[in-house]
Amino acid sequence: MKENQKKGDKGVLKRIAGPVVAAVGVDAHMYDVVRVGHEELMGEVIKIQGEEIIIQVYEDTSGIRPGEPVENTGLSLAVELGPGLLTSIYDGIQRPLAVLVEKMGDFIERGVSAPGLDHAKKWNFEPLVKEGDAVKPGSIIGQVQETNIVHKILVPPNAEPATVRTIKSGSFTVDDVVCTLDNGTELTMMQKWPVRVPRPVAEKMNPDIPLITGQRILDGLFPIAKGGTAAIPGPFGSGKTVTQQQLAKWSDAEIVVYIGCGERGNEMTEVLTEFPELEDPKTGKPLMERTVLIANTSNMPVAAREASVYTGITIAEYFRDMGYDVSLMADSTSRWAEAMREISSRLEEMPGEEGYPAYLAARLSEFYERAGLVETLNGSSGSVSVIGAVSPPGGDFSEPVTQNTLRIVKVFWALDAKLSQRRHFPAINWLDSYSLYLESLNDWYDREVSPEWNVLRSWAMEVLQKEAELQEIVQLVGSDALPETEQLTIEIARMIREIFLQQNAYDAVDTFCDMSKQYDMMKAIKAFSDLAYTAQAAGVTPQQIIGVKAKNDLPQIKFIKDYKPELDRIKGEMEKEFNAMRSSV
Repeated sequence: MKENQKKGDKGVLKRIAGPVVAAVGVDAHMYDVVRVGHEELMGEVIKIQGEEIIIQVYEDTSGIRPGEPVENTGLSLAVELGPGLLTSIYDGIQRPLAVLVEKMGDFIERGVSAPGLDHAKKWNFEPLVKEGDAVKPGSIIGQVQETNIVHKILVPPNAEPATVRTIKSGSFTVDDVVCTLDNGTELTMMQKWPVRVPRPVAEKMNPDIPLITGQRILDGLFPIAKGGTAAIPGPFGSGKTVTQQQLAKWSDAEIVVYIGCGERGNEMTEVLTEFPELEDPKTGKPLMERTVLIANTSNMPVAAREASVYTGITIAEYFRDMGYDVSLMADSTSRWAEAMREISSRLEEMPGEEGYPAYLAARLSEFYERAGLVETLNGSSGSVSVIGAVSPPGGDFSEPVTQNTLRIVKVFWALDAKLSQRRHFPAINWLDSYSLYLESLNDWYDREVSPEWNVLRSWAMEVLQKEAELQEIVQLVGSDALPETEQLTIEIARMIREIFLQQNAYDAVDTFCDMSKQYDMMKAIKAFSDLAYTAQAAGVTPQQIIGVKAKNDLPQIKFIKDYKPELDRIKGEMEKEFNAMRSSV
């Protein structure tokens, strides 16, 4: 990226401290990529002190010694962007794991490199501009059919506006020139972009369309907007991975980027084996056809873990620039923060809270701020929604990573181990969770779902909060000691929890619930509530109301595809029972 850099400038290693090494005699800039030692291990300049440069190495440094050569490439850490990204599984610095396995087997050796894209494979390029057309940075010049996604070929964001001199169609590799501009610029189907630099956009817009996930507790109570940010903190076993898989499978984003950042090897293996087998419900084809996976397990070099989130967000921004809605899952940002802490300690920087570097909050902000609903350089609309899992030690939400994340993100889905132990899934605590997008999404819900929806959601949250207050009394003296009205509140809250909030990710019907069904389910519970309070005011006892038989059929609605006839029948039966009770008083 720096033409004035002395490429090939060589120095020698001076000091080694795990993945952090120091070299002298190298003319380098910050974030230059260098090759370290006789094995040419890949590293990145992270600090310059006079004549000495400090490098974080993305591979194991065992066995290297002072005096070995260090060579500067003159380039920043960058990813290759072009056809072939989808269906790929990369490590943290965009080396394709399938290629590494072919080269060295199941155990990754040091010093091996592989390009992010297949430079030998030919793609069928279809031009969308013609000779004489004016193009500018971000313009779409053609397209390639990649899996079921149309991969749009863009003018790089750092190019100059110009006119197309020549453009050709046919079968080409990503290195072949497909278009020449009148200023001499030659365009291929591949771009390189430095991972730490956000890709430019024309304008960031206010997110006002929800990312529909089909998960009732998320869409119904705590929605995330397209281009929004969310955090899923939770202890081990509370369902982070299943929740993220549900989001990847069912959210109405067109592209999914999944970053397994520092997770345990067995958990990442589960993702790598399950994701390729998941069926995309929209197309019936494998979900991997619109997915990019980045795998960096906890036993891989710590520096590559730090780079993996930047690699993932850059790939997501590239698809956003084509006009796609992209959903990025980072699992987990806690392991990323731990990598920063380890590198910071080896740099002998002043530690902050719990040993994390003082710039922890700034780095988290830089990452999450790259999300957004934008107008791209070519005038289309695209979004990157970032959903970061957080793994607080012992489920302690007061630790620094969770707290700093909460200051940045606008949606908080708090996973609760107690709910998962009670087999309530998704185990998202409705009292601790929140969404700050509710106000900006109200108009969409009024327009697309029902003008009553926002009122129903507020009512459900009020009932759940009231139940939480009453539960303290119930635990002391029992529910029978409560006033009659509040006994009904406890029963209605139970119905909201068990009928609406609980959802079976493994049931063919209940795994996804569209907004119209969510509205009908919530309206049915509200209808029972209205009938119950009217009957209670007429003198019917809470025990009689709770004993209404028709309401016991409501949970079955979740598992019925064509549910409306059954729901109408249940509502009719409920009204009959309540009418009979009122007339007998």
